[in-house]
Amino acid sequence: MRVIFMGTPDFSVPALRAIAAKHQVIAVYSQPPRAAGRGQKPRPSPVHRAAEELGLPIRTPERLKSPQDQADFAALQADVAVVVAYGLILPQPVLQAPRLGCLNLHASLLPRWRGAAPIHRAIMAGDAETGVAIMQMEAGLDTGPVLAEARTAIGPGDTTADLHDRLAEMGAALITGTLERLPLPAQAQPEQGVTYAHKIDKAEARIDWTRPAMQIDRQIRGLSPFPGAWCLIGDERVKLLRSRLVAGSGIPGTVLSGFTIACGENAVEVLEAQRQGKRPMPAAEILRGMSLPDRLD
Repeated sequence: MRVIFMGTPDFSVPALRAIAAKHQVIAVYSQPPRAAGRGQKPRPSPVHRAAEELGLPIRTPERLKSPQDQADFAALQADVAVVVAYGLILPQPVLQAPRLGCLNLHASLLPRWRGAAPIHRAIMAGDAETGVAIMQMEAGLDTGPVLAEARTAIGPGDTTADLHDRLAEMGAALITGTLERLPLPAQAQPEQGVTYAHKIDKAEARIDWTRPAMQIDRQIRGLSPFPGAWCLIGDERVKLLRSRLVAGSGIPGTVLSGFTIACGENAVEVLEAQRQGKRPMPAAEILRGMSLPDRLD
């Protein structure tokens, strides 16, 4: 099958590799290199780098709105386009160009968590499970009918990083299986149960110890590793990356023992954290390098 692959971040790479192993990937579309690092030099996306490694032709248009870009896309005469976290809206002429249309691999069980940050939002909301879905794309935001899905439980210790990697591998297996069975019947998404996974705002990252421990634990795990939930320890901003619920009570923010902090209800134990300019470290290692005050802000 002649496939156009469209994706940008690390999440997309397992799907690209899996498809390239079984099908003819005639072009890979990714967002253009962006300035990054201390030197602010243009850096290709993870998908861009993977495509080069696989010897696949890569295209990085800023937009797909120009008639020329759309004509170039149609000229590829693809059987199908697979979109995995590409990051650009596809105009209608692009959606209609491949013989079997465009399929989107989305990291949620649609219609729950349509939008930009489905993994973060599922953990932060306390969902018991999530998964990946293959959707036939249409003009609306993640509104198209679903061809296939796979489910996984969200464990009490799962972070966004953990779930990201698991869903990326699940998605790679699901999309390759789906391509092999095309065309497939698609199930319209129900009108009830729709939620939107709005992009994470950095203002959501500061921890308010007056909130219940359950909410703070979800915040820590849901924002790990990026942008990272944080609190002040003295004058230093420290990211908290892993945690668990524990028994305990006290004035919110009180350090009960070790790295266990009293919350509005119950307490959380921080298991992993990151000081400014340092690598992520287990809590015990953090505590060897700094003393906690009696109470955190």
